Amino acid sequence: MAAREPFDPIAEAHRQWTARWPDAADHMAAVTTVMRVQQLLLSRVEDTLKPYGLTFAAYEALRLLAFSRRGSLPMGKMGERLMVHPASVTNAIRKLELRGLVQRQLSPADRRVVLATITDEGRALADEATTALNQAAFGLPDLSEGQAAEITAQLRTIRALSGDLLSLVPLSLGRPLIAAYSGSRSPSGSG
Repeated sequence: MAAREPFDPIAEAHRQWTARWPDAADHMAAVTTVMRVQQLLLSRVEDTLKPYGLTFAAYEALRLLAFSRRGSLPMGKMGERLMVHPASVTNAIRKLELRGLVQRQLSPADRRVVLATITDEGRALADEATTALNQAAFGLPDLSEGQAAEITAQLRTIRALSGDLLSLVPLSLGRPLIAAYSGSRSPSGSG
């Protein structure tokens, strides 16, 4: 007797949707799958960062500051670059500041602007955590580089269609947005 496949709640939801709303079933399953994968990957990434006392949000803030030319950015600019609400940046920076990983000060050029600046300790911790995440393949150790790039391209298309990348404009209906934007060929080799 063949082994039964494990129960998949999303596959069951798809079956139920297909029986009731067949035109929307695949879209529902796609969205539900992306949301479930986000939960799984965030858990893996957070587990990797736990020994460093970092959440993914705190890690992103540290890494962004470490990438900046001066190690310093206005808090508002950080929110834009991290694509999060300003209150989320303030919360993450406050926690990092309490640990001595970041300092906040008013901008000498504009006293209305608060700058976040990474400390040497913050830079060292960001580098250690980055090494750990890279070694863990950001929670995707069983995917090849090509598979990861293909997923990124597909999800970027969804981001563009959702208005997340406002500079992306479809050049033609027969060509994927990512290929049109980058000038490269689509993952399937067409375009």
